[in-house]
Amino acid sequence: MPHVEIQCFPGRTEEQKQLCAEKIADVVAETLGCKTSSVSVAIKEVVEADWKEQVWDRCVVPDAEYLYKKPGYTCD
Repeated sequence: MPHVEIQCFPGRTEEQKQLCAEKIADVVAETLGCKTSSVSVAIKEVVEADWKEQVWDRCVVPDAEYLYKKPGYTCD
């Protein structure tokens, strides 16, 4: 039961977020060998001013060893 959580700046339409979630679910199911009905995708919007505290410090830095795709930026 793969679960994917995307955190991004606000500004995408509901249609964009829905399409993104569907495509992510398709890729996850195909790559990991499961049904798309087993995949869940959450999209959470985080304002830029809160990004470092809510995402970088809480998710990116502590989980660095688990990141298969690391960001090309820093929040130093």
